Amino acid sequence: MRVPNLKRYAWLSIAAAVATIALKTVAYLLTGSVGLLSDAVESIVNLVGAVMALSMLTVASRPADEDHSYGHSKAEYFSSGVEGTLILIAALAIAVAAADRLLAPQPLEQIGAGLAVSMAASAINLAVAIVLLRVGRQHHSITLEANAQHLLTDVWTSAGVLVGVVAVVATGWLRLDPLVALLVAANIVWTGTRIVRRSILGLMDTALPAAELAAVKAALDSHLSDGIEYHALRTRQSGARRFVSVHVLVPGGWTVHRGHELLEDIEARMRAAVPNVTAFTHLESLDDPASWDDQLLDRHDAASARARLQD
Repeated sequence: MRVPNLKRYAWLSIAAAVATIALKTVAYLLTGSVGLLSDAVESIVNLVGAVMALSMLTVASRPADEDHSYGHSKAEYFSSGVEGTLILIAALAIAVAAADRLLAPQPLEQIGAGLAVSMAASAINLAVAIVLLRVGRQHHSITLEANAQHLLTDVWTSAGVLVGVVAVVATGWLRLDPLVALLVAANIVWTGTRIVRRSILGLMDTALPAAELAAVKAALDSHLSDGIEYHALRTRQSGARRFVSVHVLVPGGWTVHRGHELLEDIEARMRAAVPNVTAFTHLESLDDPASWDDQLLDRHDAASARARLQD
């Protein structure tokens, strides 16, 4: 499998974060809006997340070696996990600043100029997020997807802040600004929690999604009419890679060559149906009772369970 170079997209994210930090800081200094301050704080988190993404994409792109025979693709989960955590920290910082301004509201200044600058920053984030999300999904990169989701959260944050500032201007109620900032913080918590959860599931070797698992089973089921069976089907994800292992049982009279050709066909069907899949197939005889003792993760457990059933 040819691994695409995704690091240039991390550099794009870094450039966008630097630009938006500068623009949103200017917007905050112009207006004094705590909502715009929350926007700037989140952009700092975007920068840290983008740098982390670059680091982990660099690690993930390394080929398999003696110490990491399955490759380094799992490094992407560390990046998305850290970014999700940073998002939650940013939400806390926003909430603290908003609570302080809620207790002591202050008038906003130079609103028009501040909002114009903030909207320019949001346009940059939106454009970069769309690119990262498309590339991340195309190449199954959880790092780029998490970074894109973070930037989209930033866009929604800016939209919320815009609504808050406009509402303050329309009503004269200064507390609307920090109230909107608190709503923004709640939205960020939701996004950060989703990203962290997905990272944890990846590190826990979660099985393939239902659609991909169905495609794997279809490749196996296509041979069931030939008197062939299978068991011990296990799948897991590791960043962009997918791993599948399965035991295929054939009649004991088959030659090694015939069994090998069958496994080659099954693996080819899996690779055609599921992107970036590495398949491990094990050939067993239908006529050997020992073939049924390895259906569970630990073989002795399966043998013990079979013995109890016979008793």
